[in-house]
Amino acid sequence: MPPSALVFDSGVGAISIAREIRALLPGLTLHFGIDNGFYPYGTRSEEALRPRIVAQARRMMAATAADILVVGCNTASTLALPQLREVLAQPVVGVVPAIKPAAAATRSRTIALVATEGTVNRNYTRDLIEQFADGNRVINVPAPELVRLAEAKLRGETITADDLEPVLARIFHTAGGDRVDIAVLACTHFPLLRDELDRYAPRPIQWLDSGAAIARRVRWWLDELQLALPDTPGPSQLLTSAPDTDGRIQQAFAEFAPSPATTT
Repeated sequence: MPPSALVFDSGVGAISIAREIRALLPGLTLHFGIDNGFYPYGTRSEEALRPRIVAQARRMMAATAADILVVGCNTASTLALPQLREVLAQPVVGVVPAIKPAAAATRSRTIALVATEGTVNRNYTRDLIEQFADGNRVINVPAPELVRLAEAKLRGETITADDLEPVLARIFHTAGGDRVDIAVLACTHFPLLRDELDRYAPRPIQWLDSGAAIARRVRWWLDELQLALPDTPGPSQLLTSAPDTDGRIQQAFAEFAPSPATTT
């Protein structure tokens, strides 16, 4: 069997991570585990989410026999990485808000953290800011509507300036917003809207996410595991926790040509 990774999420935001992995490691087989039966994670309590994430990811790893688990969801990563690493023999790569690289790159010393409400308010995120913001100001920008807009874009819908105006106002037209020079996109859905955010922003800034760093970490683990990649990936699986009744998940992941969705 060729080396493979399972990319896990509750929705289709993990596509942004998968694209970065595919660009860096074109021979790696990518499977997708989507917990659509509990979507969206951002509105669920920590008490309900943590055991759910561990159980679903563990089940999907067993079904695919993947070599690496990539948690392609900020909410799941900030809640359950230690627990996943305890129960899985395979390496677990998580995605967390890119506070540290943003702090190193900002020149105005003011960063916007654009995330779901759950991620913005989570202790894990506050600890990241305290540990890695390096004294820079971090403006928390809850933007749950970007999840819906990113999925609409994947369905072929056009995202307009009016759609994004409320989020852009929270970034630029709030106290300190005039000094923001970097916005951290702290949900894997959000990079899917990078072009539109950049186009409709009132001035140019840098939009930063963790996708490329996650891909590099997967490459590091492949080297550690001494897994050589073939020239082309093998067959890809799509697993869902609830039936993909309207085919939207299958359609969203079509660029990776997975097998028809299987409910686990």
